[in-house]
Amino acid sequence: KGCESVRRFNLENKVAIVTGGNRGLGKAISLALAEAGADIVIVSRDEEKNKEVVNEVKEYGREAISIPTNLRDISATKEMMEKVVRHFGKIDILVNNAGTSHTQLAFDISENDWDKVMDLNVKSLFFCCQAAGKVMKEQGYGKIINLASVAGAVGDYGIAPYTASKAAVINLTRSLALEWVRHGIQVNAIGPAYIETELNRQELSNPKVRAKLIGKTPMNRLGEPEEIAGAVILLASEASSFITGQTIYIDGGWLAQ
Repeated sequence: KGCESVRRFNLENKVAIVTGGNRGLGKAISLALAEAGADIVIVSRDEEKNKEVVNEVKEYGREAISIPTNLRDISATKEMMEKVVRHFGKIDILVNNAGTSHTQLAFDISENDWDKVMDLNVKSLFFCCQAAGKVMKEQGYGKIINLASVAGAVGDYGIAPYTASKAAVINLTRSLALEWVRHGIQVNAIGPAYIETELNRQELSNPKVRAKLIGKTPMNRLGEPEEIAGAVILLASEASSFITGQTIYIDGGWLAQ
């Protein structure tokens, strides 16, 4: 029975796409999926950084490819999915990790500021889901994992477009799960609190900002990218065979307050 439990988390012979998979959370997710046995597609605009992670994935004995893609270009997203199918013949797992934020008081946010966040965090994410979902529908199987945030469940100061976008991701996850369950597609989300990565390291180097965020976290520290991995493997594997439409919060107790 113990061996059977382990096998339920095994991702051998699975193909996983990770958007924004070349650094921060995306890189940690890509490597965790590879360690569990999946072949990996790294999707991001920076081909050189993509290749670095591709090489790290290959150290796990898995196949990996880079597909540089501007996810704000919907036609480019469709082409990317077609390339994956031509190369691997299928898409088992999609992790929508790519995203952005904008820190500014709501009175001062421009239309361009708003659109930049919503286009990548919501619009691009939806059309990635749609393109992969069409492939998964034909297969009768698929796992989609969207990166949400605790900021999608509660408000926060100075990041109105981001909180709005992540709330949209959470409810979009529910809606797609309900529509696509009949096709064997499970759609779930992960909602991290503040995870320290190279993208936010400069912001977190401000002692006041760091102290504020740690003070709001019952575990009294920030998260590490690798601490996202367990939930990703769960939702990508057969171990989550009865889970859909859910958001798993990895937040050090943030939302328990």
